[in-house]
Order: sequence, then C-alpha cells, then structure tokens
Amino acid sequence: MVSCGGKGPQIPSQRKGETPKADSTQLALLELNQQLRESADATLLHLVQAQGEPYAQYEMGTWVHMYDVGRTEEEKIQEGEECTVYMRVSSLEGKLYSDTEQRFKAGKYEVPAAIDANIREWYHGAKMRLIAPWYAAYGIKGTAQVPPYENVIIELEIK
Repeated sequence: MVSCGGKGPQIPSQRKGETPKADSTQLALLELNQQLRESADATLLHLVQAQGEPYAQYEMGTWVHMYDVGRTEEEKIQEGEECTVYMRVSSLEGKLYSDTEQRFKAGKYEVPAAIDANIREWYHGAKMRLIAPWYAAYGIKGTAQVPPYENVIIELEIK
C-alpha cells in the first residue's frame, strides 16, 4: 500500500488563476448573518435616536453614552492591562441577564467585543451605557444567561 507521505486526505490544489468555488450553504449563511447584522444596526439606531441622551457610535456598531469619563489625568487603558469592570447586562426591553464584576486583560477578548474593542479609548473610573449589537456582544451562541443573537444594553463601570 502506498500513502501520501502519511498526511492523510488532502484538499485538491487550486489551479493558478482559478477562484475557489463557494459552497451555496456558506454563502446563504453569510447573507443571512449580514441581514441580521443590518437589522440589528437599524434597531439600535432607532433606539439611540429615541433616547434623550447623547450617544457616540464606537467600533463594532456599539453606541456609548458616557456618564463619567473617569480619571483623565491618568493614561488611557493599555493593551494587556488588567482591568476590573462592573457590568449590568440587560435586553433592550429591560430584562436583566447578569449583574457582575469581572477582572480581565484588555485586548484578550475575555469580555464582550463591544467592551474589549473599545476599552483602550477609556479611562479607569469611567461609567457608561453601551447599546451593543448581538455580533459585538454575545454573538450567535449567547451564554447561559444571554440568548443567541441578542442585542444588549450594558451598564459599565471601569474600576
């Protein structure tokens, strides 16, 4: 018996100049996720416009209303810096999902991307409300407390 060098089954090589053939199921899922993302963005924009408070849109489609900018005499939070945050996570309708304090390293995505992607823009002591789309919050899997594809409001304090 002759083998291919013990590498096991291999994907056929692509010929130069050919584009890969897309799987129709993958394309359908990508299109569906794009539609869900656009729907979430429209929902959040509508919610933010209905608020009587100023919001700024940050990276990943997250809307932020600052109550307190924090200790601006210090440096902004740095990549890899250990932080403690208090998070109160609820649905857009106000259903409480979690009320926790968590320690994490900035830039390691140990907290929702809505926080981690933007944390280096903030200072210790900052207090804010984030309105985060599902794709920047808990994603397609959700958690034990937060359902999949759930847009959330996060009351956040960086300690």
